[in-house]
Amino acid sequence: MKVPRGLPFLAGMLVANSAPHLATAVTGRRHMTPLAGRGSGPVVNGVWAGLNLAGGLLLLRRARRHGGARWDEDLVAFEAGYLAFALWMAGSERLFPMNWDRDAQGS
Repeated sequence: MKVPRGLPFLAGMLVANSAPHLATAVTGRRHMTPLAGRGSGPVVNGVWAGLNLAGGLLLLRRARRHGGARWDEDLVAFEAGYLAFALWMAGSERLFPMNWDRDAQGS
């Protein structure tokens, strides 16, 4: 049975979203989340990272049940989802800086 391409792609997006929130949690910084807005601290970011990572891994596990023992086009779809999300976030953060400390910019 073929896996819908959307599952691995969406999994890649969720795993990609977990990375900056996990880094935020580990470094003790603030980063916007849907859970607490712009003031989201390390604990909230850790929770959000965990939810995204768990969701991505669950989607991959579901896709695995429908696929074979080796990666196939699912790996390309997963990587495309990861890359698409990473590029979108890098571009949007560059154009519309939501997580920057504007007071520290002049330092």
